[in-house]
Amino acid sequence: MVPAFGKNDAMKTDLFDYPLPPELIAQHPAARRDQARMLVLHRASGEIEHRTIADIADYLRAPDILVLNNTKVIPARVFGHKVASGGKVELLLLEETAPGTWKALMKSSRRPKPGDSLLLCSGKATATMLEDNGQGEALLKIESARPLMEILDEEGVPPLPPYISRKAQTREQIDADRERYQTVYATEPGAAAAPTAGLHFTPELLQALEAQGIGKAELTLHVGLGTFRPVSAESIADHQMHHEHYAVSEKSAQAIRRAREAGGRAVAVGSTSVRTLESLPTLGKAEGSTNIFIYPPHAFRHTDAILTNFHLPKSTLLMMMSAFAGREQMLHAYRIAVQEKYRFFSYGDCMLIL
Repeated sequence: MVPAFGKNDAMKTDLFDYPLPPELIAQHPAARRDQARMLVLHRASGEIEHRTIADIADYLRAPDILVLNNTKVIPARVFGHKVASGGKVELLLLEETAPGTWKALMKSSRRPKPGDSLLLCSGKATATMLEDNGQGEALLKIESARPLMEILDEEGVPPLPPYISRKAQTREQIDADRERYQTVYATEPGAAAAPTAGLHFTPELLQALEAQGIGKAELTLHVGLGTFRPVSAESIADHQMHHEHYAVSEKSAQAIRRAREAGGRAVAVGSTSVRTLESLPTLGKAEGSTNIFIYPPHAFRHTDAILTNFHLPKSTLLMMMSAFAGREQMLHAYRIAVQEKYRFFSYGDCMLIL
């Protein structure tokens, strides 16, 4: 049985800490997407198996359905300088809140003030500082003669998380990250971070699962950086999640409903698919913004199994997986993963929770 969870037991952030040797933090993806290792956790029995993502078909059966987040990571890290002083500026574009208006994280030696102008992307775009929102965040008006997404494709750098070090940003390395820090089914631009559990799928693996009768439903949640930030509050209840935009089509909702009604499982690929599913009161067409924070105890409504990567200590993602499998069982699985030298975080290995 999945361990019971008392609400008081789940309140302290430190309950979701674990020791992780730094050398297990993956700096590069596996040579091939489908070579990633996969720890399989059976919630009911506590059994743990060690396989690879290529073996996932062994654990799925028709009419199970994969729920995939088709968000597309934009090359959102851009460089430029302040027009007045020439001082260097680095931006991480987070969200376009209105046409041409962007929320961004900013690094600079001296913080620009509202009204200050920036020159970005080798002079191909200009930006005006609208608001300084603190904690590194800023609101900018960005203008360019050509569509900004075209310019980002030329000048932008993939927004890798800070635990992945890229000291030498060669064009070859940037191009490699552009390909591998993106799912093969990404179609909807807007994410500041990849839905990393989906990075392990190849077109061939998806086709093989489809031939086995495993369905597929796509939804969209544009991943923001807030999802990955460790919880700094002593009490989990004091942590505030960032809002993220999501969309679920009637076609996808209907496919998930039919699969579950026929006895299949909704297998959420990644925490972002879980967040979207669990934000829905009912499985139907929906679009909106969610800041849902899933931690124990949580009654899952639309999620039957999860494929996920290994997450940071004290992170909201680890708390979500603990809500699904039980905190003690999840932390035990993480201890085993460390012992077996699984690769952790965005470019790392994965876990199938059944």
